Amino acid sequence: MKLVVQRNDLLVPLQKVIGAIEKRQTMPMLSNVLIKSSGDQLTMTATDLEITLKSTRELSEIQEEGYAVVPARKLFDICKALPENSVLKIKTSEERVTITSGSSRFTLASLPPGDFPVQEEGHAGAKVTLDAQLVTDLLDKTSFAMANQDVRYYLNGLMLEILPEGIRAVATDGHRLAYCFENLDVESDVQNLQVIVPRKGILELKRLIQEEEHELTLVFGNKHIKVISKNGEFISKLIDGRFPDYKRVMPDEPQNHLYISRSVLRDALQRAAILSNEKYRGIRLALSENELLLEAHNAEQEEAEEIIEVEYNDSALQIGFNVQYLLDVTQVLKGSTVRISMQDSSSSALMDDPDDTSARYVVMPMRL
Repeated sequence: MKLVVQRNDLLVPLQKVIGAIEKRQTMPMLSNVLIKSSGDQLTMTATDLEITLKSTRELSEIQEEGYAVVPARKLFDICKALPENSVLKIKTSEERVTITSGSSRFTLASLPPGDFPVQEEGHAGAKVTLDAQLVTDLLDKTSFAMANQDVRYYLNGLMLEILPEGIRAVATDGHRLAYCFENLDVESDVQNLQVIVPRKGILELKRLIQEEEHELTLVFGNKHIKVISKNGEFISKLIDGRFPDYKRVMPDEPQNHLYISRSVLRDALQRAAILSNEKYRGIRLALSENELLLEAHNAEQEEAEEIIEVEYNDSALQIGFNVQYLLDVTQVLKGSTVRISMQDSSSSALMDDPDDTSARYVVMPMRL
C-alpha cells in the first residue's frame, strides 16, 4: 500500500472507529486498525469482537492499493500531533508502516492483515431504511436510561422494535424507563421484530451517525445488527435475552397531573440537587394547589427548598424521586412544558411533553 493523504482525511475516519479500541486488550490484534486503500477510497475498520466500526473516506491520490494493520491509538496520536494542514505519505513494507510528513518520519509495527478478525454477521434478515436524524433523535431520547453492568444483562442495552407502522425504542435500568415511538412507512414484510442492542454498541452508534445527514439502512440478523451509512458501517452483536414487558410499567391513567415549564423545573432541580444526598440523590416533591415545593437534604443536615408556581388542581401529594432521573428527562424533552402524571405517593410517575407524546418516561418513586 502506498498513498498520499491529507491529515484530516486520515484523522476523521480514525476518530469514527477508535471507540471500538479498548485500552487493555487480551488479543494484540484488537488494539490495531485495519486500513484498506482501494480505488479512490480509504477504509478503516476496528473491532473488539462485540462491535465493529468501519469508516470510509474518498481520496484523490492512492498510488498503490493494499492493506495495513497498525496500532490504532499510536496512529491517532501521531495524526493529532501533526499540524492541521499536514500531508502524510504512507507506505507499507514487510512488517512495517512508514509515515512521512514534512520533516517528521514515523515507523510503526504492522501485523498481518489476513489475521485481522472479521465479525460473522450471520444470515441477514429484515432490512429497514430510515432517516439518520430520526434514528439519532430516537437514541438520544431513550439511551440515557440504559443500565450499566447490571446483573440482569438484558437491561444493559436498548430495545429496538420494528413494526409495520413504525419503530420503537425502550431502555430501562429497573428504576426508570424511557420510551419513544416514531410513526413511519417501513417495508411491509417487517413484522414485530424486536432486538436488544448492547450499551456500548448504542453509544458508539450515536457517535458514528451524529453528523450523518442521509439515510441509514438497518439490517437485522439472528445475532447481529448492521447499520450502513454513506460513510461507514456499524456491526454489533445482539443481547440474547427477553426484554421486560414495558407496557406493564406504564402507569394506568394516573389521576394527578402537574404542568410546569421545562426550563423552570430543570433549573430548580439543578439548584436543589446541590444539597441532595450524594449517594441516594433524593428529592421530595410536595404538591398543593398550583404550587410545587422541592425539598432536598443531606447527611450534614443541609437543606434546600424551591417553591414553584405550577398548574395543578388535584389532591395534595408528597412523593420522593432520584433528582438525577428527573433532570435527565428535562434534558431530553424539547417542548416548553413538562407534564408529570402520578397516582399516589407510592406509584411511579409518568413524564412527557403534553404536545408530543411520542416520548414518555417512567420514574419510580423512592422513600425519603
